[in-house]
Amino acid sequence: MKLLKGIAKHPTGRIGLVIVLLMAIVALGAKWITPYDPYDLFDRDMPRLAPSGEHLLGTDHVGNDILSKLIYGARISLIVGLSTGISSTLLGAILGMMAGYMGGWFDTLIMRAVDVLMTIPSLPLMILIATYIGTQFYMIIIIFTLLGWTGMARTIRAQVLSLKSQKYITAAELAGASRPYVMFKHILPEVSPLLIVSGVLSAAGVMVAEAGLSFLGFGDPKAISWGKMLYEAQANHGLLLKAWWWVLPPGFTIFVTVIGFMLVGYALEELVNPRVKQMRLMQKLYGKLVGDKGFCPVPVKPRGGQADA
Repeated sequence: MKLLKGIAKHPTGRIGLVIVLLMAIVALGAKWITPYDPYDLFDRDMPRLAPSGEHLLGTDHVGNDILSKLIYGARISLIVGLSTGISSTLLGAILGMMAGYMGGWFDTLIMRAVDVLMTIPSLPLMILIATYIGTQFYMIIIIFTLLGWTGMARTIRAQVLSLKSQKYITAAELAGASRPYVMFKHILPEVSPLLIVSGVLSAAGVMVAEAGLSFLGFGDPKAISWGKMLYEAQANHGLLLKAWWWVLPPGFTIFVTVIGFMLVGYALEELVNPRVKQMRLMQKLYGKLVGDKGFCPVPVKPRGGQADA
């Protein structure tokens, strides 16, 4: 609750929070606010209708209302983004915390796995895995989770390596505290702010990745998502037919939603890490001084090596 109040007071975080909440409300109330049911085969009109009073964003190649598909598509896109952001962040945090605190063969094993996964191109690997295990939306969540934990694990491991030498950690170990107790009682609260920020930013990245995977034809064939709408527009020659209402609404919605998550993530970063806020304030101050008065902190040597009188 305290973080939500902080985001609401942040100038850009407020905008991002409004966007995210609006998309969440639209996704939750899709059944009641859509004028048509895109899953109903009999609730269709003429195909390729341009935007009008009856269909505000027109219809697609089979007569489905674009606005209704856009609203229903928010469900899959948000579910995949949020679920993967949470699951990959938690998996990376647990493995990174165990690797940093336990060390030894487990640390070596996890770090070598991180190195291998980070060197393999993610998109071809996603396509390969999706081909064999399926493209249902819950399978897509599993794929993104299995490939998205590496960066968090490496970051948390570095934090744990610096924390486990602190005196209060040593005192807890000498008092007989077990390893799980030390990790989850003393270390986890110290790195939890980083987890919140990374989870929000990860959700934004996953939404873009899911849209890209669906655009290539590897999305859930039974579900409606914004990426799948772009795929159908491309597969049915929407640009050649000049049916802009097939392309622009889902593309713009993805853009706005990702921007909303990014703004919330940056606001959270400043709230949980005051040094980031101070650094950005110093950058703004420096830019203002340079832009307004031509201020330069480094003295410029006159030409010819002669000093001013």
